Amino acid sequence: MSVMSETAPVPVFRVTLLPGGQVFNAAPDQTLLLAGLAAGIALPWSCRTGTCRTCISRLVEGHIEHRIPWPGLSYEEKAEGWILPCIAEARSDVVLRTVG
Repeated sequence: MSVMSETAPVPVFRVTLLPGGQVFNAAPDQTLLLAGLAAGIALPWSCRTGTCRTCISRLVEGHIEHRIPWPGLSYEEKAEGWILPCIAEARSDVVLRTVG
């Protein structure tokens, strides 16, 4: 007797950018930068490794996880809600305020 397993659908999170209000979806294994670019949104970026800080943005709402344990942000910047979308993955719907 074989047992069929059901695979759970992969969640997709909604990302809203301020101040313009653009919206796109991001899978949990996709960086916010790559999800935005795939949706045709022109986001600032350069290195895509978390070192140049070109993409720095403020997390207004939601939860993210950086792909590396300590990206190019100071403790104070992280405490203030700054993130690097080039190495950040959504863990919920998020609202970001872009700088560039």
